[in-house]
Amino acid sequence: MERLGEFSKKECQIARMSRDPRFDGRFYIGVKTTGIFCRPICPANLPKEENVEYYFDKAQALQAGFRPCLRCRPDSAPSSWAWKGVETTFQRAVALIEQGALSHCSLGELAERLGISDRYLRKLFNHYLGMSPKQYALSYQLMFAKQLLHTTQLTITDIALASGFNSVRRFNDAFQQLLKLTPSQVRKQDIESDKTNFLDLAFRGPLDWQFMLGFYRLRAVEGLETVTDNSYQRTVMYGKERVWFRVSNPKSAIIRLEFQLDNMGLLRSLVNDVRRMLDLDCDVTLIEQQLTELEPDLIKQSGIRIPGVWSVWEAGVRAILGQQVSIKAAIGQLNLLVHTLQPNSVTNFPVPKDVAQADLSFLKMPQSRKETLKRFAEFMVDKQESSPEQWLEIKGIGPWTVNYARLRGSSEPNCFLDGDLVVKKALKQFSQLDVQSVSPWGSYATFHCWSHS
Repeated sequence: MERLGEFSKKECQIARMSRDPRFDGRFYIGVKTTGIFCRPICPANLPKEENVEYYFDKAQALQAGFRPCLRCRPDSAPSSWAWKGVETTFQRAVALIEQGALSHCSLGELAERLGISDRYLRKLFNHYLGMSPKQYALSYQLMFAKQLLHTTQLTITDIALASGFNSVRRFNDAFQQLLKLTPSQVRKQDIESDKTNFLDLAFRGPLDWQFMLGFYRLRAVEGLETVTDNSYQRTVMYGKERVWFRVSNPKSAIIRLEFQLDNMGLLRSLVNDVRRMLDLDCDVTLIEQQLTELEPDLIKQSGIRIPGVWSVWEAGVRAILGQQVSIKAAIGQLNLLVHTLQPNSVTNFPVPKDVAQADLSFLKMPQSRKETLKRFAEFMVDKQESSPEQWLEIKGIGPWTVNYARLRGSSEPNCFLDGDLVVKKALKQFSQLDVQSVSPWGSYATFHCWSHS
């Protein structure tokens, strides 16, 4: 039977006819009689089977000449899982392109970054998607722009910049050529300049939002992070650019991202970083199924994802201050550090240079830990792009600190903190858990162990 990515055409037909929400984002339906492509959950009248084509990615439907449906809005569908388990290099290339890599470097430079030739990179995209990397990049940019047109009050000029286009004319031409609509036709609303911009970020599977908020609330830096009954907000820095955002969970399968930023070119980076921080792209149903097969009683709360930290640097500071002390004591020292270095008002998390140049004698912790923090800051001044594994050369930093930074700063899925005191206690109850058995979901096993404390 002919297959479409992970599904057969028959399976796609059944899912389409039933409008099964479990398949939302996993494939798309091109309707030949209208020239429109839809999500499986589209409320429009169901077309006849002989009049449809199936695609496992939005970009493929666009390249085939279909324009996105204005009712079900394919741009707002959850990300597809069709590439899970395929060529690792291809997955890395897709991630980098979605982060805007081809907006500021050539295809050859991207290939070099991946350690392959540009010819092989084109071959990978042709094999998995039937299009070139540049075609995929353009499709992704335009679908992101369409989402901004629907859900924000940004001007079309700002949307063009936020989507990675250098000129409005180029944006308008590409939009009309590929989507068969003009930006003005998509946006049929008046702009309210005083309204906060927002985007709805889709995700698949359960999300224990209250667990995540509770985790952040217990570890919040006063004045920098604010956690309410249904939202988390903070200020972050991109170089010298300050950005504010708030995330909330207004309805099932949606995280609303409100934001304020001056440089609209940073918006795609913000979206990608928030998705990583909230772990919105994990297949939590699959993860919990595999962990339950290993230990039936491990999943006490379904929908636990990795509550990330904004940066690896911030995660490293939190980990050092948390060495061999309680969470309350660690956050007390973290607040003392941030507020002492910014006595008038907290505007951002301290950068490495701030900590490296500070006299840390005010911290109420062992001198050896103060010296470790100072060495770490000095190291990061020149090596902010270093991986946590490289920190092991710094005196006072061991595997627990490195793995905590990988877990929360990089949101790596396979960091099992078997040396953590709470995890060690849980292992007495869950004897089947170890680094090998929980792979590749060690990070989730760690959080589920913590949930039992």
